[in-house]
Amino acid sequence: MPVLTAPPSPGGPPTFHFKASRQPMLWAALAHALGIVAGVYLWRPVLWWLVAGVAFVGSAAYFARRRSGLGWTLALGAFFLAGALHIQLWGSAVRLDTGIQPYADREELQITAHVTRDGRWQTGNFNEVKQTVDIESDKVETATGQIEEIHSRIRLSIYSPPLEDQAASHQPNSAIPVLHYGERIQFAAKLRLPHNFRNPGAFDYREYLADNGIAALGSAKIENVARLPGFGGSRIEAWRSRVHRSVIAKVHQLWQPREAALIDAMVIGEEAFIDRDTRVDFQRSGAYHVLVVSGMNVSILAFVTFWTLRRFRLGEIPSTLITVFLCVAYAFVTEVGAPVWRAMLMCAIYLGTRLLYRDRAMLNALGAAALGLLVFDPRQLFTASFQMTLVCVLIVAAIGIPILQRTSQLYKHALLNWDSVAYGASLPPRVTQFRVDLQFIASRVALFVGKKWAGRLVRGAVGLCLAAWELLFISAVMQVGLALPMAYYFHRATTVGLPSNLIVVPLTQLMMPAAASAVALGYISPWLAKIPVFLTTLALDGITGTIHGLSGLRAADLRVALPSVTMIALAALALVMAMSLARKRAAFATIGLTGILVSSLALAFLSPSPRIRPDILEVTSIDVAEGDSTLLITPDGKSLLIDAGGPIGPGGSQLDFGEDVVSPYLWTRGISRLDAVAITHGHSDHIGGMTAVLKNFKPKELWVGLLPPSTALEKVIATAQSLGVKVVRHWEGDEFAFGGTTVSVLFPTRDMEAGSRPTNNDSMVLRVGFGNSAVLLEGDAEKQVERRIAALHHPTANLLKVGHHGSANATTPELLSSVNPEFAIISVGSGNSFGLPRTEILGRLAGAGARVYRTDVDGLVTFYLDGHSVTPSVAALQ
Repeated sequence: MPVLTAPPSPGGPPTFHFKASRQPMLWAALAHALGIVAGVYLWRPVLWWLVAGVAFVGSAAYFARRRSGLGWTLALGAFFLAGALHIQLWGSAVRLDTGIQPYADREELQITAHVTRDGRWQTGNFNEVKQTVDIESDKVETATGQIEEIHSRIRLSIYSPPLEDQAASHQPNSAIPVLHYGERIQFAAKLRLPHNFRNPGAFDYREYLADNGIAALGSAKIENVARLPGFGGSRIEAWRSRVHRSVIAKVHQLWQPREAALIDAMVIGEEAFIDRDTRVDFQRSGAYHVLVVSGMNVSILAFVTFWTLRRFRLGEIPSTLITVFLCVAYAFVTEVGAPVWRAMLMCAIYLGTRLLYRDRAMLNALGAAALGLLVFDPRQLFTASFQMTLVCVLIVAAIGIPILQRTSQLYKHALLNWDSVAYGASLPPRVTQFRVDLQFIASRVALFVGKKWAGRLVRGAVGLCLAAWELLFISAVMQVGLALPMAYYFHRATTVGLPSNLIVVPLTQLMMPAAASAVALGYISPWLAKIPVFLTTLALDGITGTIHGLSGLRAADLRVALPSVTMIALAALALVMAMSLARKRAAFATIGLTGILVSSLALAFLSPSPRIRPDILEVTSIDVAEGDSTLLITPDGKSLLIDAGGPIGPGGSQLDFGEDVVSPYLWTRGISRLDAVAITHGHSDHIGGMTAVLKNFKPKELWVGLLPPSTALEKVIATAQSLGVKVVRHWEGDEFAFGGTTVSVLFPTRDMEAGSRPTNNDSMVLRVGFGNSAVLLEGDAEKQVERRIAALHHPTANLLKVGHHGSANATTPELLSSVNPEFAIISVGSGNSFGLPRTEILGRLAGAGARVYRTDVDGLVTFYLDGHSVTPSVAALQ
C-alpha cells in the first residue's frame, strides 16, 4: 500500500512507496480465499484442518518476535487453513429447509403460507398473466387429508386468464391484487422441484434458488388463492418492504413509465418493469453495471453525501457516521442483496480508514472488506459478482491510482497555492516547470479578464482536462482488466465499453443524486421535486441515447467462446504483472499496461479451438426442456445446429433459450462460429432461440423448408438477412455433401403449399449419413409425413431423433420398420404437462430394439457415429 516514507516539505506533496508488509489484510484475505478453494477441491477431515490451524497459529505466535518473516508466513498459513476449515463446516451446515420437497410431486396440495417477498407481475405462456411471489409454508394438506406443519420456502406462480389491458400496462387488475410481505394466504397448488438445464456451462438455477432459500416451485390458479387474516414473518422486513413499495410508487408518480422503469432498476433495484431488450442493450454496450444497483451506486451516494456534509462545515466524524448510516439504509431498502451490502462494507471501511489517516490504504481496506465478506459467507468467493467486484477494486487501487499518482495527481499539485513562490520551489522539477508554464499562460489571459479571473480560468481548464484524463484512463484500464471475467462468465468482449462508460458514468453521477433528491422532495411536495426530476430525466435521456446508439453497432455484438485454460492463465498472469509493475518505473508500468491490453485483445479475437472429435459425426441433443435443439459436428469439423429451443405457446418468456441455454453450451465447447443452422418448422419451442443464435454465432447459412405466415419465422429470416446469413430453401429430393457427410432432405415436397400458420407437418426431415452410419432427424413430423417417408424413401439409420417429443401422433410402426434404429433420442421437458413421452411410444421403440435416451432423464446426450457404429455418451451433470 502507498505509505508516507518521508516528511513532506511544507505545503509540498508527499511521496509514496509500496510495501507488502503495509497491507496485511489484503494478504490475509488472499490466503483465506486460497484456503476456501483448497477446502472445496482438496477435501480433508475437519479435524485435520483444525489441528493444522492450531499448530500454525501457535508457531506464528512463537516466531512473531524472533523471526518476523517466518512468523508472518505462518500466520498466512493459519488464514489458509481457516479458509479450508470454514468452507467445509459451511458446506455441512443445513442452509435450506427441504421439508416440502417430498411433497413436490405435482400432486395438488392445500397450503397455508405467508408471503416472504412481494409479488411480481409478468406475461406468461399463452398470454396468461402471472404473479410470481415467494412464500413460506406453515401447513400442508395432501389429497388424502394428511396435514403436516412444514416451514419451507416456495416460489409460487399464480396464473390468471389473459387480460390484454393488464399485460400491456404492467398494472395488476383489481380482481387480482398483488400480494405483499407478511400476508397470509391459503391456496391449492402443484409443487415441483427446481430443474436445471443439464448442459455443460448451464446456469445452476437450482443452486441460485437454494441461495435465496427456495426449496420448491409451485403454480396455482388465481381462483384457488384466498387471503387469510393475520400476519406472518418479520416486522422489520415488513417495514422494509413497505418503504421499498413506497419509493417505487413515488418514482412512478414523479416520472413517466419509461423513465420510471429505468429509475426503479438503477436507483432502487426493482427490475420488474425492465424488458429483455433493454437489458441486452446495456449488456452489449458494456454498461450493464449502470442498469442494476451495484457498488457504483453506493459509491456515488457516499461521495455526494460526504461532500455535501463537509461543504456545510460538518466535522469528519459526524460526516462519516451519517454517510455510513445512509449507505446502510440504502442497502437495506434495496432488494439487491450481497452486491450492495458488499459495496456498503467496503465504503464503510474506506471511510473509517480516513479517520485513522489511512485514506490511501485502499488495498488494505479492500482486503479487510473481502475477508469480512468471506467470513460471513465463504461461498461468495465462487460467484461472478464477488470476483468482478474484487477485480474492479484491485484494478483501481493497484493499477489506476498508482499511475495517476505519478501523472495527473502529481500535476494537480501545480494548481495549489497559486500565488506561493515557496510552494512552487518544493515541487518536482517537471511539475515546477508545468506550473511556471501555466502561470505564463495566465499572465497573457489576464490582459483580457484580469489577474484574478485569469488564474481561475487556467486552473479550471487544466483541472477539467486532468479529470477527463483520469476518467478516460480508469475506464480504459477497467475495460481491459475485466476482459477475462467478462469472457469467462458472460462470453462478451465489450468493444464499445470505453466510449460508453466515458459518457454514461458521468451522467449516472448526475442522475443518482438528482433522482434521490427528487424522491425525497416528492414526499414533501411534487412541486419541490420538479428541478431534480428534470435533471434526472435529462441524464436518463443521455444515458439511454448513448446505450441505444452504441449497442446498435455491429462491433458491440462480439461474443466469445470460453477461453482455454492456457489463455485464462496468461490473462490472469498479465493482470497480476500489471498490478505489480504499476508502482515501478514508467517503462515497467507501460509494459504492465501493454500486457493486459494484449491479453484483452487476444480474448476478444483469438478464438479457442473447438473441442471436437476428428473423423467422427457427432449428434448432440441439447437439453432445452420441452423444445428441440440438436448440434451436429461433421467428420471434417463443420457445425450444424438444428433448432434452438424456445418457450411453449405464443406468450413471452423471461428466458431466451438461444441466449441462456443453447449459446452457453456452444461457448463451453469452444464454438464461436457455426457453419450452418436449420429450422425444422415454425413452432416457438423450435425457433424461439434462433434469433439469439444467429446473432451470437453468425452462421454462413440458414436452412429452411416451408415458410407459412408467422411473425416469429419472419423475425428469424429478417435477422439472418440483416447479418448477411445466406437463407437456403431445402426440399424433398435435395442431397448434398456437408463436411464429410451426405445430407438427404426427405420432406417437405417442393409443391407443398404452406398453410395459414405453422404446423408440425411442415417439418423439414433430414437424414445425415457418414459411411455406414446415419441419423434421421424428424423435427415434429407426425404420422402422415412419417408414412410417406417410409413408403417413398425407405430410410435407414442407426440413430433416430424421435418426432414430436415422443407424442402418440408420431413414431409409427412403418417408420420404425424402415429405419430399424439401434438408438433413439427424445427431447422432452422434465415432468412436462403433456405427459410426454407417451408410454406406448416407449414400448414401440423397445419393441423395435432401440435403446432410448431422453433429455428429461439423461440431460444432454451425445452420439458418436464413426461410419460403422454409434457410441452414446451422457453428460455427467446433476
